[in-house]
Amino acid sequence: MSLRKKIEQWLNYETPPSTFPICDFEKLSHGIRPGDVVLVEGRSRVSDVIRLITQSRWSHSAIYIGRLHDIQDTQHRDILLSHYSASPDTQLLVEGILGKGMIVTPLMDYIKDNLRVCRASTISAKDAQNVVNYSIEQLGIGYNVRQLFDLARFIFPWRILPRKWRSTLFTRLPDETTKTVCSAMIAEAFNSVHYPILPLFRRDSEKGVELIPRNTRLYTPADFDYSPYFDIKKYPFMGATDSTPYRDLPWNKDGVISHGEKDFDTYENG
Repeated sequence: MSLRKKIEQWLNYETPPSTFPICDFEKLSHGIRPGDVVLVEGRSRVSDVIRLITQSRWSHSAIYIGRLHDIQDTQHRDILLSHYSASPDTQLLVEGILGKGMIVTPLMDYIKDNLRVCRASTISAKDAQNVVNYSIEQLGIGYNVRQLFDLARFIFPWRILPRKWRSTLFTRLPDETTKTVCSAMIAEAFNSVHYPILPLFRRDSEKGVELIPRNTRLYTPADFDYSPYFDIKKYPFMGATDSTPYRDLPWNKDGVISHGEKDFDTYENG
């Protein structure tokens, strides 16, 4: 085994999950929609590194693409199947994993993890499908480890480090053009349909204000949590009310059935 593989295995080693999860996975898997961003509080050593760099408990992000029938375009469905042999009822994610690159993963793999769902609040159904399609097209792309260290320059006092270690964040080297990390790929997917995440704003004499997209390589998992353009969906393990208002409607309990279209405006019990 190569030294690189050994380091990747060491970084990907996960500590055991907590006995009682914070997130109710059953509710989450029922409520999640294609195009949702799933944030993960990872348990691996590389997750600890990402938390240190990004100053957030969310160390990983993935894009939920749904089940096979949720992928409307047959060509993209075939691309997915060429990378992962999925059964029709399997809920799927596209994510970037150290040592593996962009891959397909069953949502079930995260049943023991603390998760949060971020949903683009105003995205159209068509553009949500385009986000899914874009993510599928990235399958097989490598994982850009260097980008994690590039992001660190925004946290650490970079001037104290040697010049040769300083960031090349905006320099695309020939062998890096086909590599990305999980949050950058997801940001690219939403940028492809011009859906905002955390854009910059600039005054414009004609438009008044215009949006300036951020470099997608600057995005971290926590940015989807922070974005005002995404709704946060939480599924706590305990303490949430399982409210079902339709259960409280005043249904008749005497077995009366209507066989017509008229209201019972004069009916009285007894």
